[in-house]
Amino acid sequence: MTGGRPGVRPEHHHQHRDVTGGWLRPAVFGAMDGLVSNFALIAGVAGGQASQKVVLLAGLAGLAAGAFSMAAGEYISVASQAELAEAEIEVERLELARHPVAEEQELAEVFEARGVDPETAAEVARQLSRDPDEALEVHAKEELGVTPGDLPSPLLAAGSSFLSFAVGALLPVLPYLLGATSLWPAAGIAALGLFCAGALVSRITARAWWFGGSRQLLLGAAAAATTYGFGALIGTNGL
Repeated sequence: MTGGRPGVRPEHHHQHRDVTGGWLRPAVFGAMDGLVSNFALIAGVAGGQASQKVVLLAGLAGLAAGAFSMAAGEYISVASQAELAEAEIEVERLELARHPVAEEQELAEVFEARGVDPETAAEVARQLSRDPDEALEVHAKEELGVTPGDLPSPLLAAGSSFLSFAVGALLPVLPYLLGATSLWPAAGIAALGLFCAGALVSRITARAWWFGGSRQLLLGAAAAATTYGFGALIGTNGL
């Protein structure tokens, strides 16, 4: 062993990826949803023996409607969640101002419940409670599971969702924009996109890339096959 005291392990520093940000979930979900839903829509329309122009129109309409719907839904969802968190944080701020002793004792009890001895827990709570902002942050984390000033952004979530859905939904439409007259080119691009998207997601999880890609491909193919069957049935019966 070189350097340091014998028997003392060297410091080991490591970093974690951001798992609380407001962009990753809507971006991943938006891309997957855009690719699967729009390809399924195109497959259903194509299954009904629609013309190339009708299929293209359906794909573009599905892209626009889905992207705006996803963005609006994410914005409302994240904004409502943030507003609720802010309201509860304000309640905690008022409690700290009105009942500082009771809140300090409550914080000490939290540390005790985690295995800290009562004397140490009381001292840690006392020191943390000296700074109102620090005390509020600790109470918010312990009681609400959020950090004041670091809540997810509704605009970021909506923008990520809009762009990712549009990109995903555009892939199966591209062949028709370039003049394709059958579903097969769109199916090939969609299949490749589904597998790559699933494999990419597996890079930020514990799953193997081939598992993530295959799973997403199978789910997307099942959705497209189902809607194609409905389209063929409705088209055949002239409904």
